[in-house]
Amino acid sequence: MPVNFWFDRNPSQLWEPLTTILSDRPLDKVDSVSSAPTLASSYRGYAGRRGKAAVLLLLIWGGVMGLHFLSWGIWVVWGLTGLVGVHGLRTILSSAPRRQLTSIASDTPLPYVSFLIPAKNEEAAIAPLIEMLDQLDYPGDRYDIWAIDDNSSDGTPELLDRLSQQYERLQVLHRDHTARGGKSGALNQAVQLAQGEIIVIFDADAQVSSDFLWRVLPLFQRDRIGAVQVRKVISNARDNLWTQGQRVEMILDAYLQEQRVALGGIGELRGNGQVIRRSALERCGYFNEETITDDLDLTLRLHLDRWDIDCVTLPTVREEGITEPLALWHQRSRWAEGGYQRYLDYWRLLCGRRLSLSKRLDLLVFLWIQYLLPTAALPDLLLSLARTRLPLLSPMTTLTISLSLVWMALGLRRVNRQEGKQQPLPLLLRDTLQGTLYMLHWLLVMVATTARIAVRPKRLKWVKTVHRGVQESP
Repeated sequence: MPVNFWFDRNPSQLWEPLTTILSDRPLDKVDSVSSAPTLASSYRGYAGRRGKAAVLLLLIWGGVMGLHFLSWGIWVVWGLTGLVGVHGLRTILSSAPRRQLTSIASDTPLPYVSFLIPAKNEEAAIAPLIEMLDQLDYPGDRYDIWAIDDNSSDGTPELLDRLSQQYERLQVLHRDHTARGGKSGALNQAVQLAQGEIIVIFDADAQVSSDFLWRVLPLFQRDRIGAVQVRKVISNARDNLWTQGQRVEMILDAYLQEQRVALGGIGELRGNGQVIRRSALERCGYFNEETITDDLDLTLRLHLDRWDIDCVTLPTVREEGITEPLALWHQRSRWAEGGYQRYLDYWRLLCGRRLSLSKRLDLLVFLWIQYLLPTAALPDLLLSLARTRLPLLSPMTTLTISLSLVWMALGLRRVNRQEGKQQPLPLLLRDTLQGTLYMLHWLLVMVATTARIAVRPKRLKWVKTVHRGVQESP
């Protein structure tokens, strides 16, 4: 592997690597890709997830019931509402960094980059991505492309073999039915073979601009940056109301990510379009093969290992939106379980000193908004109906929806400005309201998911989204 150039000067080196905490074995026994599956299995925090989920669900329901019957319960709710409100206001008022298209110093060697594309039954979508990556505006001898066929049952293996004859930078890794670890296992196996100091992960339906690397790599000149997540854009946003909602959802997510990072909070990875520093990936134990959402799990691992994750609205990565409500429900349920699961796995470490105060506060507020409040809303509603009174959590719910409206409008305005568009106010309000109504599905997803995983967690297998190879403009 080429010698790293500006990728190892990280203050986290002063801290014990996360790998030594996640495993009982000495670091020299786990600091390799081949040890990643063993490392994941050896961490005690992954055990007893169902029991921990059940206990947390009982605590949430019991806490809501207790607040209903305590005279000062409403003041606890108002206190939490105030905390979330102040943090939400700080999120709105914080200034996102103005990033300009900087260049890498001429006397600095260019980093070697490896693109990893997990592909399971992607015959319809993957060829345009391979062609696009082969034509990137970046020296051809400084990057390679790895497509990972994970026991596909369609024509993906044969297609990738044909493409590897056409594009010399493309390397194909075939995994058979005996391979384990799902998507994480596929990525871990490919990382072992790839040369890159920087690892870029795309879904098979991704599309980016030819200057993608020139716009992202300079961000890694900041020593603490362990990964960068670019904004996801829905390529088939005009298909129906579901894809239109996903378009606004991705804009909201990108806005919040940038604002949270500007506050010193938690930036998160989103799977498609994530760019990772290899040395950071090594220090935190590679991709976790004991999770159903490798990106969300890796997010906490990187932060616990004292790295930062930068999130940018430009450049972007285009991907297909889901067009059917049932498929959307299954995908969001997986996201909800994986996101919730990581807190059950790492809660002891998250309560320790490995996170800064600003990150812990940000994590707490968004844990409450995204996961705990939707779960608490059901017992609150049932008790309010039984007692014929307004839900106790109505101040918090009203504030959260109001913040979502403001965040969504500001995100839409930011993207429009960056793209040089002028969206009339009525259209901006329409997209904001439509996006907010769409996002209410998360309440139902979280209520169902938190109840289910307390009884029967998902199997650890690769449940992928079907891609049709759509190439449209939003």
